[in-house]
Amino acid sequence: MRIGVVFPQTELGGDAGAVRAYAQRAEELGFTHVLAYDHVAGADPTAHPGWDGPYDVHTTFHEPLVLYGYLAAVTSMELVTGVIILPQRQTVLVAKQAAEAYLLTGGKFRLGVGIFSTRGKRLDEQITLLRRLWTEQTVTFSGTFDRITGAGLAPMPVQRPIPVWVGAQSQPGYRRAGRLADGWFPQIGPGPQLNEARRIVAEAAVQAGRDPASLGMEGRLRWQQDQNELAAAMRQWRDAGATHLSVNTMGAGLKTVDDHLAALAMAAEAAKTISG
Repeated sequence: MRIGVVFPQTELGGDAGAVRAYAQRAEELGFTHVLAYDHVAGADPTAHPGWDGPYDVHTTFHEPLVLYGYLAAVTSMELVTGVIILPQRQTVLVAKQAAEAYLLTGGKFRLGVGIFSTRGKRLDEQITLLRRLWTEQTVTFSGTFDRITGAGLAPMPVQRPIPVWVGAQSQPGYRRAGRLADGWFPQIGPGPQLNEARRIVAEAAVQAGRDPASLGMEGRLRWQQDQNELAAAMRQWRDAGATHLSVNTMGAGLKTVDDHLAALAMAAEAAKTISG
């Protein structure tokens, strides 16, 4: 199981030096990858009475693909989007940005995508189109949401196609992961619900003629102050079949980049106590 970190962008602000220091120290601590959330614009609560979303107009977010263009130059960790809200983006542009990130990182990039509302059909079409753009020099495509006539990307990705992972928190999402994705991000922790979700993913994979064992699964672990509890939670994810795990220090009351890095140092020590 590969253990990485969730980039705590809501708490690091716009300081480029903090971004660099965080990534470089996380790599020194032995973490394998950085995962960044996606949120393009925040709502102003004064203009939206009753707003109770997790983020608002004051919440800082770096755009993940632009952020990764920068991080590709300062770290050799794998860079992961977890997840890009794909239906709000133009498909060909995402294909180009992802291909560039893949090129600049030497192939250490995973494109995690997800949806909002009822955009599942569009996401399915977008994943199909993304893979064609990454594997064919010229593409002609006529779908429900995108149309392309004789166009392509250059330079092409160093690996074709780029791994696409999906966020999943419903039965349709689980089936999409099994049918289309290279891996998935469950929105639940180890236990009976995750076991059932894995069953649905595996069943959908088999129905699509795919090997369920080839699909990755990345869990998310909220940081806590007790190192033994951290290690126990990591083992739970490993035993639940996770191929990847990200440690999330956001929302833990940490104020500075140094605070986050101290928390990651504890998590790194906990990781050393587990194997696999």
